[in-house]
Amino acid sequence: MSKAIQAIRGMNDCLPSETKVWQMVEDTLRRVAGNYGFAEIRMPIVESTALFKRSIGEVTDIVEKEMYTFDDRNGDSLTLRPEGTASCVRAGNQHGLLYNQEQRLWYMGPMFRHERPQKGRYRQFHQFGIEAFGIATPDIDAEIIMLSARLWKELGIAEHVTLELNSLGSNEERAAYRDALVEYLTKREDKLDEDSKRRMHSNPLRVLDSKNPDVQAALADAPKLSDYFGEETQAHFAQLTAYLDNAGIKYELNERLVRGLDYYNRTVFEWVTSSLGAQGTVCAGGRYDGLVEQLGGKGTPGVGFALGIERLVLMLTSLEKLNNIRPQVEAYVIALGEGADLTAMQLAEQWRDEVSGIRIQNHCGGGNMKKQMKRADKSGAHIALILGEDEIANGQVTVKYLRGQHEQQQIDLAQVAGLLASIM
Repeated sequence: MSKAIQAIRGMNDCLPSETKVWQMVEDTLRRVAGNYGFAEIRMPIVESTALFKRSIGEVTDIVEKEMYTFDDRNGDSLTLRPEGTASCVRAGNQHGLLYNQEQRLWYMGPMFRHERPQKGRYRQFHQFGIEAFGIATPDIDAEIIMLSARLWKELGIAEHVTLELNSLGSNEERAAYRDALVEYLTKREDKLDEDSKRRMHSNPLRVLDSKNPDVQAALADAPKLSDYFGEETQAHFAQLTAYLDNAGIKYELNERLVRGLDYYNRTVFEWVTSSLGAQGTVCAGGRYDGLVEQLGGKGTPGVGFALGIERLVLMLTSLEKLNNIRPQVEAYVIALGEGADLTAMQLAEQWRDEVSGIRIQNHCGGGNMKKQMKRADKSGAHIALILGEDEIANGQVTVKYLRGQHEQQQIDLAQVAGLLASIM
């Protein structure tokens, strides 16, 4: 017998028992994005490698270690997208959507990074992203954060996430700070780990984000980025926090929050949780006013966030926040006796016509009452609709409730549509 082929490590199947949770999460994401006036955009999974090197930064972990990159038959270097913002900007530039326009866009789909798979972190993972273009004022930063807060409320996990907030200032302010930080780190190089020593010269702000406690101890007296902010950056951040305070959005200021991608400026934020162990970030984003121009477009401000759907599903499952998930089917139709299966199938089609969106599963494959009831219960349906020879002769159906304490009853066929509508 041939050896069974397995899925690639870190690239997982999503089985029918799990997809109902995914569908609930995805439906919530779509609905909330639409409620704020965001429209869907869909980008290809494969892009030119240069797109990510120019946007994310060549000295980031993603570009250096994690991208799935290959040469196609024409010799062009292509990459499976590791994140969505760069692809969204590329699409906006290519189709003339951005310059002198306001765009509010969302996307959802698979991303790819070659890293060590662990709880909540995979090589093929799925992200939902929000991007807003053409608005430079902090009100859009605030609204996007409010949108993310509403997602947690809709999903029932608001009390399990905390908002961390910071500003990275302008490119000029960050450059001045970078020089001061490198000088500080150079004097304490013996206290840094190898990763921080490498980043000290290539991307020193990422040292601030180190998870190594010894490195964090060495940073105790490091200069603060906020000390290098000019009036415009200070005003932008003050207005942002005023919007959040007025809306009742609680946050914690974290001056060590820098994000891992090179294109961020000014506002950066993360929603973190203690419900996922070490992988505590659920959603992250910020402002990237220079990225559109960096990728060949005309200067256009932008701000957005991305969240990992796997981590949301993991949170909802571990916190048992799955009460509002719709079953696979609401009703299961059982046919008993000669010719009953023909009538049952015809009636099920009629009920689908009468009750828009109802989920009805017909029993197929024959079998006695016990076998059919076992299948009905396994389907997760609320009710079984039993059609035997007597029911058909009398124009009735027997209703057996599969969930909760309700007496079995017989009703006229004309009443079935109303019953189905009531259990949706």
